[in-house]
Amino acid sequence: MPDYFIGALAKEAGLNIETIRYYEKMNLLPKPRRKQDSNYRIYDEDDLKRLIFIKRAKELGFTLKEIKELFDLRIDSRAKCGDVKHLTEHKLKDVDNRINDLKKIRNVFVKLINQCVNEEVSSDDCPILESIELK
Repeated sequence: MPDYFIGALAKEAGLNIETIRYYEKMNLLPKPRRKQDSNYRIYDEDDLKRLIFIKRAKELGFTLKEIKELFDLRIDSRAKCGDVKHLTEHKLKDVDNRINDLKKIRNVFVKLINQCVNEEVSSDDCPILESIELK
């Protein structure tokens, strides 16, 4: 297995160095070994796989807290696939709620756009801006 210094690891994982340090601080990534003569952090293939897992989970919308829970389930010998399924079902519910919220926001935008019938009117009298302003 190849070893990586933090810069090479960051490049391989498609992350920046500060993100990796933050994940270490948040205990999402184990503390790395240190090179004795220079005290540089040394990472291995397992660290790279873990970072890629974190990145993919974040792309799916999991929070860092939820990702930590997924890791905990992975290492808990008593955990079952159903535990992971339950966490993912909860995430799906969050996604559905966000989709509903975005649909509501979209409907408001459509109504605001439809109120703007005269595009030549001064922005002082713009119905969109008037709707957004506090009254």
